[in-house]
Amino acid sequence: MISAFANTFKIPELRSRILFTLLVVVIVRLGAVVTLPGVDANVLQDWYGQVQEQSNDSRGLTAVLALMNVFSGGGLQNSALFALGIMPYISASIMTQLLTAVVPSLGKLSREDGGRQKISMYTRILTIVLCLFQGWMLAKSLVTPEANPFLRDIANDSTRELVPEGGLSFIITTVIIITAGTMFLMWLGDQITERGIGNGVSIIITVNIIYALPGALFQVYNTYVASAGDDPLRSFQLVALLAFLFFVVAAVISITQAQRRIPINYAKQVRGGKMYGGQSQHMPLKVNYAGVMPIIFAQAILMFPSQIIGWAFPNEQWARQLAITLGGGGSGVVFYGLTGLMIFFFSYFWVATMFQPNQIADDLKKNGGYIPGVRPGKATAEFLDRTMSRLTFAGAIFLTIIAVLPPILTALMGVPPLAAQFFGGTGLLIMVGVLLDVMRQVETHLIQRHYDGFLRKGRIRGRFDRPGGQGAAASGSQIIWLLVLAALLLIGGIVYFQIAAGK
Repeated sequence: MISAFANTFKIPELRSRILFTLLVVVIVRLGAVVTLPGVDANVLQDWYGQVQEQSNDSRGLTAVLALMNVFSGGGLQNSALFALGIMPYISASIMTQLLTAVVPSLGKLSREDGGRQKISMYTRILTIVLCLFQGWMLAKSLVTPEANPFLRDIANDSTRELVPEGGLSFIITTVIIITAGTMFLMWLGDQITERGIGNGVSIIITVNIIYALPGALFQVYNTYVASAGDDPLRSFQLVALLAFLFFVVAAVISITQAQRRIPINYAKQVRGGKMYGGQSQHMPLKVNYAGVMPIIFAQAILMFPSQIIGWAFPNEQWARQLAITLGGGGSGVVFYGLTGLMIFFFSYFWVATMFQPNQIADDLKKNGGYIPGVRPGKATAEFLDRTMSRLTFAGAIFLTIIAVLPPILTALMGVPPLAAQFFGGTGLLIMVGVLLDVMRQVETHLIQRHYDGFLRKGRIRGRFDRPGGQGAAASGSQIIWLLVLAALLLIGGIVYFQIAAGK
């Protein structure tokens, strides 16, 4: 494996793609730390620190803040240009995928020539709409934090205003900047997919998640090393956590790549004096067919009611208590019970909309293929549906366990909420899937140039079935322009912080 990493820099095209991806990542991180104009970032950061210090569990406000801040790459905490991150585009993509599977006209459009381009255009338009709506809510919450259930205590605890000069001009400017930031991230993601390595949008999400890793390690150090004293159990707990983390990552990798291979035989046919068919192949059915989508759906649906209730009834005690309960506060039984049920529901819903056993059975029958021991046609469709249902049940159990691992570790072993996010949940699944996909693409480049891959035996299977990096690799001039852009953003951020500190 070490030789494979060394060989990646011996291939000029692969070296250019990796360098291009790293430079885009630098630009993404710079945009997540430059604060929005008119916002006093020190007030927001001080409040985040107070919330994390006052609560040692992952339930309620602290867990929501940790999760939202991790996926924005710190942009939410910094009130940065990329405060919304790439999540509006992800939400729009999920919505269009579901509508394509449910609405017949969109499904027909996706199968036509050029239909995918039109659906992609609809996705981008929907992304702009979501950015405008979410940007407006974020701007309003910055101006009037008492109306936001997550920022309500800023108005009471802080001696300075979060937005000293908040008004209509600030809201309009903030909405435009945040929307432009998300669209710019979309463009950068497309550039990574075409000229870099890996899936661009997923790379951006993974980088934002990994951004929180140093802070999580620092919290673990303070919890189990700095404050351990003469307690030997603290050291034992830290070793046990590291071993458990290794086990969880190995389990996630195994389930992500796990699949059941259905054998497919093709009958021999003679056409024009030539014999066709007579081959044996297999149909891979993934255990975790839905991927990370059920967890994202479940968390989004449970998060929105608490926010809407808090904004609709800002001064009602019952509304605040209900919002805390739906957000995971209290005992957490209601929250985690609903989370498990929704994960199961959306796992089967995703498979029902994306996996079409009838169409697969018809295609096999038309091409002379059949599953040994199963009649072609309706019997094949029923066999595939039954097999996929059993695999989905196993995958849903796995997703439920991964989703509830962080709060369980925090409740039982006192793991800080930020660090607990790396032991399970959405972040771990995304990181493992994206890293596997990047390694698969790098391995493809190595094997094509007659180098050994990462594995002597077997093959790395990524989360994405579609190939990446189809465009030409970035040229030297494009990399230089990226360096110039990154330098300008860095210099602009330093100047802005110096001006803000002088005030």
